[in-house]
Formats: sequence, structure tokens, C-alpha cells
Amino acid sequence: MSKISAAITAVGAYVPEYVLTNQILETMVDTNDEWITSRTGIKERRILKDEGKGTSYLAIQAAQDLINKKGIDPKDIELVIVATATPDMKAASTAAYTASNIGAVNAFSFDMDAACSSFLFGMSVAASYIESGRYKNVLLIGADKMSSIINYKDRATCIIFGDGAGAVLFEPNEENLGLQDEYLRSDGTGREFLQATYGGSSFPLTPESMEKGGQYAFQEGRTVFKNAVFNMADATVKILERNNLTKDSVSWLAAHQANKRIIDATAQRIELEDEKVMMNIEKYGNTTSATLPLLLNDYESKLKKGDNIIFAAFGGGFNWGSIYLKWAYNSVN
Repeated sequence: MSKISAAITAVGAYVPEYVLTNQILETMVDTNDEWITSRTGIKERRILKDEGKGTSYLAIQAAQDLINKKGIDPKDIELVIVATATPDMKAASTAAYTASNIGAVNAFSFDMDAACSSFLFGMSVAASYIESGRYKNVLLIGADKMSSIINYKDRATCIIFGDGAGAVLFEPNEENLGLQDEYLRSDGTGREFLQATYGGSSFPLTPESMEKGGQYAFQEGRTVFKNAVFNMADATVKILERNNLTKDSVSWLAAHQANKRIIDATAQRIELEDEKVMMNIEKYGNTTSATLPLLLNDYESKLKKGDNIIFAAFGGGFNWGSIYLKWAYNSVN
């Protein structure tokens, strides 16, 4: 009997209609299009404006897109994981609400938060459930409404983040396609450099903290950039070496879309040609948990069965890593 591996068999995505361009940001904070583009590679980002709609709305739309494209009955989905740093509410599961709304009534569900590495870590978890042999259909969604924790008077963060969601379906595979290897790491000593301090159990929200903007995301840009460049590239190199992969055998690099300079540095470290580097940061900015599945959705028509894809991410916590996956199908598009 062949060994069961966990393969991605479908993708879906959703981004809000409202486009926040660099030109609009010029009217909000002291910045300009040339400065933003040269330092981040971002031209625009999508923002969910509708009052009362949170991360679950994004997740539901992305999941529904996948369900429609795949033609899967939601009742056949056995597990729904929502990777997110911006859950709808404290305590109440965003994944549970998402599963109920898409008709996945036979699934159990939970949220995962590893900041910008949430989807990458979620891939490992989803694959493990498939490889165990106990589950056949696992829906992994990466979704974040980053605009809900961004201070649009802080030019250091408001130029970077956007809202969006992407979804993938993991199923068993006996052709040795799907997730092949992973290198995942974390270092909690770095959490002060990238976080939203108030709103958790250590520092509950108070009128005083909100007046100071303590509920908003904060990052010490230089430290985060330096750690992201080194750790994403290092993890990618380790995955290649462990699996005897060369730049010629790598089909695609799917790197977290935080900053074009970080993505370029990772690609240069493994000497990968530009045409093999997935990139959509100019359209969406950093959508945190959604960047990797949004890449897969945007590039789906170019992916071929057997393609070697290297995923890499870095996020607050600090959390980072790399995953090696063999693509399992040819797109009909």
C-alpha cells in the first residue's frame, strides 16, 4: 500500500472591492508613492469597509470560491482551520462560524495564530491530519482583516497591510505529491518588535490604552526586516539542502508577501530566477495569513502537476519556516 501524502487539490480566494492606493495614502499620512514603492513594492491594498464584517466574512467568501470551483459538497469537509491573527472575537472561534456558514456541518474547526506564519504552520497541521489516515478533506483558510488593527495615522504600518483571504483543500495522495518536508521555527524573545500590545490577557484594553492607540499593530521595522531576511532565507536553504534540491529543480518560490526586498533577498540567496518567484505584493500589500494562498490562487493557471514549490514565511512572535510541496494537479483554466 502506498504511503499517504497530503496534497492541495483546490484553491479559492477573496479580496474586498475597496482599493486603498498609495495616492490615497498620500492624503492621509506624510508619505508618497515613490517612497512606498521603493521600500516595500506595494502599490495598493484591499480594505474591507463594510461595518460589522470581520475576518470570517473574508474566510467565508474564499471558502465559497473554492467550493464552487472544486464542486465539493461542504458536508464532505471534515475539518476547517482558519489561520488568522485577527479573529472576529475573543474566545468564539472564527473557524466554527466560517464552517457553519459554508455548510460544513460535519466538520470540526479551530483557529490558528502564528501571525504572518499562520498559513505556513497551518499547512503542516492540515497535512498531518491527512497523513494520519483519519481524515480525507481538510479545508485550510488564511484570512485577515488587518485594517481592524491598523492605525491609519501611523505611516510605518498603514502603508504595508491589507485585507484578504485564501483557501486550499488538502486531500490524500498516493503518487507522492503534496507536502514533502518542512522546517518550522519560533523565537518568543522577538515578540516585542512586532505585535499589538493591548487587547490580550497581559494588557487588557482600557480607555487610557485605547486613547494612546495601544490596540493597534506596532513593529520595529529595522529589527523585523533584518530577522525576516535572514530567517526566511536560512529556512529556505535548509529545505533545499535536506531534499537535495537545486535552483533548477525548484519550480516556484511562494514567499510571504511582507516586503519585496525581503522576497528578493530570499530568492537571491538560493539564486532563483525572477520568473520563478511568485509575487502579488503590489496588488494586495501584506495580508498576513492570506498572502500564501492568495499567491496560489493568482498563479494557479501556471502551476503544473509535479511542480516543486518552496513556501517561506516570517511573522511576529517571532515565527518562521519553509515548506516543500509538490503540486498535485494541472489547472483547467
